[in-house]
Amino acid sequence: MSKGILIVDDAAFMRMMLKDVLTKNGFEVIGEAENGAVAIEKYKELEPQLVIMDITMPEVDGIQAVREIKKIDPNAKIVMCSAMGQQAMVIESIQAGALDFIVKPFQPERVIEAINKVLG
Repeated sequence: MSKGILIVDDAAFMRMMLKDVLTKNGFEVIGEAENGAVAIEKYKELEPQLVIMDITMPEVDGIQAVREIKKIDPNAKIVMCSAMGQQAMVIESIQAGALDFIVKPFQPERVIEAINKVLG
């Protein structure tokens, strides 16, 4: 039973673009969050199957949010989304528990590939 995907990004247009790619490929987006703090609350509330998490956000960044979500659910499936040149942060987020990452500006195929890989 598909639970759906939670999209976390402080840019509304990025959330919209991701949602568009996901829904066109048969995935259900069950929630959106504009920062890590909201993401943690939404994760508890919605129990998504997968989270696509931006790294650089106000209040609580993506890496902190991954750590908190992993405390709530060690099996959480999280894919990071980051701009070019954030390799150090990507490595840190993988160490925090993220399973894969997508580089912005993203290719729709790459997004779907990452999700399919993580959901296996």
